[in-house]
Amino acid sequence: MSTGTSFPHDAAHLHVTGAARYVDDIPTPSGTLHLAFGLSTTARGKINAMDLARVRQAAGVVAVLTADDLPFANDVSPSNHDEPLLAKDTVHYTGQPLFLVIATSHLAARKGARLADISISPEVPILTIDAALAADSRFEDGPRIYTKGDPDTALASARHRLSGSLEIGGQEHFYLEGQAALVLPGENGDMLVQSSTQHPTEIQHKVAEAIGLPMHAVRVETRRMGGGFGGKESQGNALAVACAVGARLTQKPCKMRYDRDDDMIITGKRHDFRITYDAGFDDTGRLTALDFTHYVRCGWAMDLSLPVADRAMLHADNAYHLSDVRITSHRLKTNTQSATAFRGFGGPQGIVGIERVMDHIAAHLLLDPLDVRRANFYRDSDLGSPSLPTPEPELPGTNGDLTTRGARVEGSPAVTAPPVPEGAQTTPYMQPVTDCIINTLTDRLALMATYRNRRDAVTQWNAQNPILKRGLALTPVKFGISFTLTHLNQAGALVHVYQDGSIHLNHGGTEMGQGLFQKVAQIAASEFGVPLAQVKITATDTGKVPNTSATAASSGTDLNGMAVLNACKTIRERMSDYFATLHNCPTDEITFHDGHVTAGTTTLTFAQAAQKTYEARISLSATGFYKTPDIQWDRIKGLGRPFFYFAYGAAITEVVIDTLTGENRILRADILHDAGQSLNPALDVGQIEGGYVQGAGWLTTEELVWDEKGALKTHAPATYKIPACSDRPDIFNVALWDRPNPARTVYRSKAVGEPPFMLGISAWSALADAVRSCGPTYADLQTPATAEEVLRAVQKAQGDD
Repeated sequence: MSTGTSFPHDAAHLHVTGAARYVDDIPTPSGTLHLAFGLSTTARGKINAMDLARVRQAAGVVAVLTADDLPFANDVSPSNHDEPLLAKDTVHYTGQPLFLVIATSHLAARKGARLADISISPEVPILTIDAALAADSRFEDGPRIYTKGDPDTALASARHRLSGSLEIGGQEHFYLEGQAALVLPGENGDMLVQSSTQHPTEIQHKVAEAIGLPMHAVRVETRRMGGGFGGKESQGNALAVACAVGARLTQKPCKMRYDRDDDMIITGKRHDFRITYDAGFDDTGRLTALDFTHYVRCGWAMDLSLPVADRAMLHADNAYHLSDVRITSHRLKTNTQSATAFRGFGGPQGIVGIERVMDHIAAHLLLDPLDVRRANFYRDSDLGSPSLPTPEPELPGTNGDLTTRGARVEGSPAVTAPPVPEGAQTTPYMQPVTDCIINTLTDRLALMATYRNRRDAVTQWNAQNPILKRGLALTPVKFGISFTLTHLNQAGALVHVYQDGSIHLNHGGTEMGQGLFQKVAQIAASEFGVPLAQVKITATDTGKVPNTSATAASSGTDLNGMAVLNACKTIRERMSDYFATLHNCPTDEITFHDGHVTAGTTTLTFAQAAQKTYEARISLSATGFYKTPDIQWDRIKGLGRPFFYFAYGAAITEVVIDTLTGENRILRADILHDAGQSLNPALDVGQIEGGYVQGAGWLTTEELVWDEKGALKTHAPATYKIPACSDRPDIFNVALWDRPNPARTVYRSKAVGEPPFMLGISAWSALADAVRSCGPTYADLQTPATAEEVLRAVQKAQGDD
């Protein structure tokens, strides 16, 4: 079996040698033109005039287009048709494209774009959550509210009650490969689009709309991306559409890529939130009532903000059972970049909210935060536990030997509350939680990482050290897997078996470094019983697999892997039927294993079997299709089963802070994560490590800053700090909770794309724990917990704030 085995990434050798080809590496035909946008330097205002004469006269400039020059639709929005490719009449944020320059080189286009004389009458921009609330600037008529039980009555009768507010910062995707597109014009107006995108079908749709042709006239190909993280789900639309419009006009290939500064200034980020809470609880810290309010800064256009905000609401419970709860969400419109998809898609913000509540309760009751969390967990389902060895006693300075191995929104009035199995608990949106393992998983991690002993050691350290304080935190993750827009939970595949036994396949998923192609190839190799080297996956191509969903929502392997599996089964069944008839044996006795096919007493190599099947005029090509079963969701009612299953995990992080400066370090991280029956443990561990570091970076070092005029000031590596190698934990242990997924997924695996991101929350919680030791006052550490913020919180804890 190829699945369950640690194979390296299929392009690892290309990555490390620099031979991997990205959009900007594709050889361009002679005469290729290059594009750049002219950008607004005003956050909000009316366009009086655009004098582009100097731009048109600049060296190398071939053409300059404004909104009035576009031949058909002027829209690149993935949702609400409110995001013009080029601004017309009004501008809505600093960095909004105003005009398009087509030139003979990338440099000429960029230089020309700076020569415009733009007259804009500025208006007071709406930049903050408070300003948006004051102006009632929002994307829905009022807030979205989900309610379970009677939170008002429960709050009024609570034994203890506290409230608070948390600011949650945004995040820049900072993919290593910037946004890029290359369009080659063909016959009859057809276009071939090479795009760095997570959603080839959306690119196909928006390009077809922009050039006035059916989708069949546009073919989109994506071999790989140099990172995406959600930032290439919709943000690539503008580049592809601009290139297609330019290619249509000039009948020459057109290419566009953003420089890093332009990329950060133009594109959307993770949504920043403010979360307020009113919590009621008993003496053990168990929540008896909770009232959350989410204030979501969405930016100037809708983009994917509504489903992002919805998913934050859907994850407001995280791993905790809430009996009486209200979650209110305000989706606010501001004159900033249109916030967009980012790994976790709102889920991390929702989870951070309730993890703050757990820490606040623990501080109020003077309890270990882990005990408060344990008091609130969903009950474990009767699913058993993997057999993990009891660890040997840990030696000081070692890593503890923890490394055991190294899947948006739709309403339907027909949706009713799902049936609740006896004894099951339900989420705030009434989905029964029938696959919970968080108690057993957390207990196992605490044992493996000696949490209780280390808690005592941290307490002792802090009592003896007035300057350097340590913090320790264990935080859990329960993350729902599926698109909440139900129709996106589908995938297609195309599989060919050639007469020499080699296998070629395509599917609708895109490769952005996460190892999707390798996992899917392993599925095909396992199904045919052949070596992995016999399987080749080529670029995602809308001309081969149509109507693809975005590679997002952690669903890439779940959906596309199952589609490929179904296609392989079709071909294998055809071969089995043929050989059963030929050798007079039952089809269920035909086996595919170790590169051979056995029928009765006859054994052939897979290549021989493929040759014979071909000669018998039996098709060795098949399409596969899969749709996720058992899901239904009404976002208006906040009711249904939006998720096929949940992925679980937990992380323990230990940190140290300098109370004089706020500087801090992550000393150690221990993770136990639920990957189901892992398809490729090495790739899964890599995703978990990367997710943790990216999540910790979001909450600690990564800070987005806009000035009072709405200009993003942190738009380069010099001013925006993503985690570096030195920021990773000195000791970093990752283990997989290797038990089959109870849901009917491909080989009973679980998604490992987004869930590990939330493990990084433990780093922020550990910093809060360290701050808590500095004094008697609750310090409400905000995010991002930069050195400045840690110092502020320390001073507040000490009574100086």
